[in-house]
Order: sequence, then structure tokens, then C-alpha cells
Amino acid sequence: MANSGLQILGFALALLGLIGLIIGTILPQWKMSAYVGDNIITAVAMYEGLWMSCAFQSTGQIQCKVYDSILQLNSALQATRALMIVSIIVTVAGLGVACMGMKCTNCGGDDKTRKSRIAMTGGIIILIGSLCSIVACSWYAHDIIQAFYNPFTPVNTKYEFGSAIFIAWAGAFLAVVGGAMLAASCPRGKSTPKYPISRPPSSKEYV
Repeated sequence: MANSGLQILGFALALLGLIGLIIGTILPQWKMSAYVGDNIITAVAMYEGLWMSCAFQSTGQIQCKVYDSILQLNSALQATRALMIVSIIVTVAGLGVACMGMKCTNCGGDDKTRKSRIAMTGGIIILIGSLCSIVACSWYAHDIIQAFYNPFTPVNTKYEFGSAIFIAWAGAFLAVVGGAMLAASCPRGKSTPKYPISRPPSSKEYV
């Protein structure tokens, strides 16, 4: 049977990963202005996220503007938005399923084999959700790299990775590890011998 300690650790890591995914999705620092070439003005730092763009001034003032229209956004940003939302929803559903199948809970009945299978199903759902977030972050990062090395991109509009994308990556990694631990809760079937076990004759047979 599955080890309850492994289930608790996997659930905790997946929960931390979910928190990282939510924080990374909300923060606007998915990409930040890159100071390359003649672009050495550091009085204003530009950040762009999934929902808004912000300008951080050296005086400490912050000005943010929410994107006006979804249709004006590029395909990478729209896909990243959708995948991150799907990832969070699927991960929450996986945590709920895994919670019912854990040994330390009373949900899911008293059948230990059934509970282990429920926990394994929850771990697989969490893995699917975390893979969605990995695809989203990698897609967005690929778009940043392409624009950075594009010779036709103006120097003052080049961006590099922000802190939010690393938080989302870390959350996805924790969710993958936690989901894998929960998916390892699959019960092992008892091996039955291929040949009948020979037993010595009892003393009653000789009477």
C-alpha cells in the first residue's frame, strides 16, 4: 500500500506549487525591459505581465495599466493566459481528488485499495495541470527570446525574463514533483504463486 508520509509530502508540494502558479499568474513581472546597447536609462523600469503593463520609477511610484482589449494581444500572450488559468483549475481539481484518496482523510470510504487509486488519479490530474503551466511558461519565454534576438526589434523595446515567470516555473516544478508522488500511490497487486504450494500430509491422514 501507499506510504501515507509520501502522500502528505506530495500533497504539500503540489499545494505549494499551486500557490506559486497563482502568484506567478497575478504578478505583472513576466518580462522586464532589457538595458542593452544604448538603452541605459534606468529611471523607469517597464514590466509586462499577463494582465497589465507597469512602469516602476526610481522614486518608488508605480503606474500600471490593464490591457484594453484581448483581441489586441499577441497569440503567445493569449495562449499563456488560457493555459495558466486551465493549469490552476486542473491543479485545484487534482488536489481535491487526491485529498479524498489520502490515508489521513476519512473521505472515499474505508477501502484502502480504492483510496490509493483515488490518490493516484488526483496525482495524475495534478501532473496534467502542471504540464499545462510548463507549456505556457515555455511558450511565453520562447516569444521573449525571439523578440530579443530579432534584429528588427528596436533596442528600447527589448525585454528579458521577469521574476514572475520564474515563480510560475518553480510552482510548476513543485506541482510536477507533488503529483508524481501522489501518482506513485498506485497499489501493488499481491503476487500469487504459479504452482500450488506443497504441504506435508497431516497426521490425521495416517489414522
